[in-house]
Amino acid sequence: MAENLKAQVCRVACIATEGQLEVICREQGVKCDELGINKHNLCDYEVEYLCDYKKKVITNGKRQTIQELYLVKWKGYPESSNTWEPRRNLKCIDLLNQFWEDLNAEMQRQKKRAAPRRLDPATVSQLIQRAKLRQTLKRWETHLNSLGTHKGHIYVRNQVDLEGPPKNFTYINDYKVGDGIMLNEVSVGCECTDCLGNPVEGCCAGASQHKFAYNELGQVRIRPGLPIYECNKRCHCGIDCPNRVVQRGIQYSLCIFKTDNGRGWGVKTMERIRKNTFVMEYVGEIITTEEADCRGHIYDKEGATYLFDLDYVDDEYTVDAAHYGNISHFVNHSCDPNLQVYNVFIDNLDERLPRIAFFATRGIKAGEELTFDYKMKIDPVDAESTKMDSNFSLTGLPGSPKKRMRVECKCEVPTCRKYLF
Repeated sequence: MAENLKAQVCRVACIATEGQLEVICREQGVKCDELGINKHNLCDYEVEYLCDYKKKVITNGKRQTIQELYLVKWKGYPESSNTWEPRRNLKCIDLLNQFWEDLNAEMQRQKKRAAPRRLDPATVSQLIQRAKLRQTLKRWETHLNSLGTHKGHIYVRNQVDLEGPPKNFTYINDYKVGDGIMLNEVSVGCECTDCLGNPVEGCCAGASQHKFAYNELGQVRIRPGLPIYECNKRCHCGIDCPNRVVQRGIQYSLCIFKTDNGRGWGVKTMERIRKNTFVMEYVGEIITTEEADCRGHIYDKEGATYLFDLDYVDDEYTVDAAHYGNISHFVNHSCDPNLQVYNVFIDNLDERLPRIAFFATRGIKAGEELTFDYKMKIDPVDAESTKMDSNFSLTGLPGSPKKRMRVECKCEVPTCRKYLF
């Protein structure tokens, strides 16, 4: 991967991170095109993060001044190369602001009014861990955005604790089909050139025997419980067709953030979302209900579920977003949600396998958390239609019925039902 200035081969562990590789290269005086290390910047110093802070009294005759010093971790260099630098040498305004935000938060946690002249080792350790966590989350954020084709940006923030990205979770943007399940693509499409203004034979939306699902702004205008049939890959219309909404993906910048009331990760919007606008899909692994029952017993013990029943017509399949999913994996429950579920069909018209789309039930302000009701009823006629699998239970004696385990709700809205299931 890299050669040093004398053309010697650099051998490093292939499982090392890019940061570790850069440290090794700089320690050994190695240049590497892939890491951006060349003869011009081999000895450059860039602040990676700030580790510590202290005030030093400088005496000059009868005059005393206080100098602020910061312990700097240099990017691409080992921690043994950290140096104390006066404030005037540091041009990294954002990193300085972030350091003081973290330090003030730590002082508040310790119930101290202000930072002392010299920080104790425990505080320093906390600041370093937070700085490293921020780097880890930033790498994950970059990875998530590299996978998506959506318009909006996904941010990741954790100002609550030191928990990093979820383990055993793979981010995907489309369904992962389980063993023995087939998704049959459509064989025909509409011949419209103006699907909304001049639909031919009802266009694709006519398949549901209902009016066009969207208005000219892409807002859903049919009641929950009715299916949405979007134009597909075999249709003559283009990607800008008003009947192509869900398939365009997420259009808003969203943030995965750690909640401060014990609800784990959550999702909030970084910009205003209009009422009835598409927000995201619920994506995961499509499995049979039999497999879902088996996994449900495991999830019961963990006190959480990501099983979403696809029971629009038959209760045959379930979406499991526990280990494979998109940003919807992190959306929390609320008894007064701002997202509503719709069943959507695009390139697959099998009514047993709808795509689950979330639309805004009202205008949502920037910074507001996105939520849906895990026991949401989207069909007034069939109260069991399309909701989160509420199979929270404790297994009793063999052959005995399962006893429901009451899971406390923490949504904190005035109309809270107090329990999720």
